[in-house]
Amino acid sequence: MSDEEIETGEEKDWRQLEPNYPIKIFLTVFYSLILVTGIVGNSVTIRVTQVLKRNGYLQKNVTDHMVSLACSDLLVLLIGMPVELYSAIWFPFSSTSGNVSCKIYNFLFEACSYATILNVATLSFERYVAICHPFRFKALGGKRTSALITFAWLVSVLVALPLLVATGTQGHIPIKSDMPVQNLTFCTNLRERWVMYRVSIFVAFIVYMIVLICVAIMCRAMILVLRKSMGSLDGGIDGKPKHESSRVKMARKQTILFLGLIVGSLMVCWLPNQIRRLMMAAVPKSRWTTSFFHSYVTLHPVSDSFFYLSSVINPFLYNLSSRQFREVFVQVLRCHLTIEHVNKRTLHSSNAASARSLRPLLKSLRRNNTNRNTNGQDKTSPTFTTFQSDSGVASDTQMSLSLTEQSNVVLRTETDDPPDSEI
Repeated sequence: MSDEEIETGEEKDWRQLEPNYPIKIFLTVFYSLILVTGIVGNSVTIRVTQVLKRNGYLQKNVTDHMVSLACSDLLVLLIGMPVELYSAIWFPFSSTSGNVSCKIYNFLFEACSYATILNVATLSFERYVAICHPFRFKALGGKRTSALITFAWLVSVLVALPLLVATGTQGHIPIKSDMPVQNLTFCTNLRERWVMYRVSIFVAFIVYMIVLICVAIMCRAMILVLRKSMGSLDGGIDGKPKHESSRVKMARKQTILFLGLIVGSLMVCWLPNQIRRLMMAAVPKSRWTTSFFHSYVTLHPVSDSFFYLSSVINPFLYNLSSRQFREVFVQVLRCHLTIEHVNKRTLHSSNAASARSLRPLLKSLRRNNTNRNTNGQDKTSPTFTTFQSDSGVASDTQMSLSLTEQSNVVLRTETDDPPDSEI
């Protein structure tokens, strides 16, 4: 970039780069919809996971990961979007925020943002160990989940920590000057801490790429294992009925769908924001030309919209990949919970299936008894006919009790296994 291309502060009219009024109105409405949808969706998600865990449909470790992810998404929306609307949409070149509040905002927003992606990574790792290494998953114990969640939040704080020093309020300082030449103050990276800020942005980008690649690799491994298991389920597992295999296959398909959507959302929603951040770290603002700054201002609302959508989309992914989650989500929105515990639901289904299977048997037995009574009416006495009928009823009753006991044995066997409806 030559000196002729570098413009001094007096030649730049910053306010000409502001979005026009209709765009500001559109972005305000759009951001407000994202904010309301994200708050409602993540708040209801926290409630739904608690309900599913209490009723035996979700394990505690999965619930803890989903709650941590929903909390980080809520914090990103609550901390970022109001400030974004004010300082980046409506008044981008007249910020009056204090230096301390600017530092705290950048630190908290960065920490919560990376807590989101690291929570996705820990949730994927939890499912990876459970699916690909089930024996090691059981051996690790219950403290594993708490350690993973703590690790995610601790790393996100470490990634954001340099911004407490490298950001603050400062005006535009041209490359040939030592002081701001315009009476404008921004919440931005400090010129004297440029190296630290640049290193922190590149390190954060490397963390994002590592997480994205690791999650993609784990999802691929899980998909291969699940597809292999689905192929072996076609004939039934350990003598269990084929309809039960279909239920397990459906749960595995939901898991595959959910994992694929997570990787896709991470890549699509985060990549524009990472490009914008790299633009800030690649060239010092003192060397920004008007065209470069115009490109940055144009990319800013687009990248931030995709970024905030990543904090809204997770509840939709849960609803899309799990029918049980979708049903309870609607029940929580209606403030009317009708979900039964998984053991009661299995018991009702088992009793209903036993009753359906007994109907043709009872009809067949009654038909045989009627035929025998009609054919032997002249050869048997009324007392023998009555005894035959009673024995038929007794045999029906014994058969019913026998099938009920068998169904109860199957029920006890099924309830010992973890639920198949977990996400």
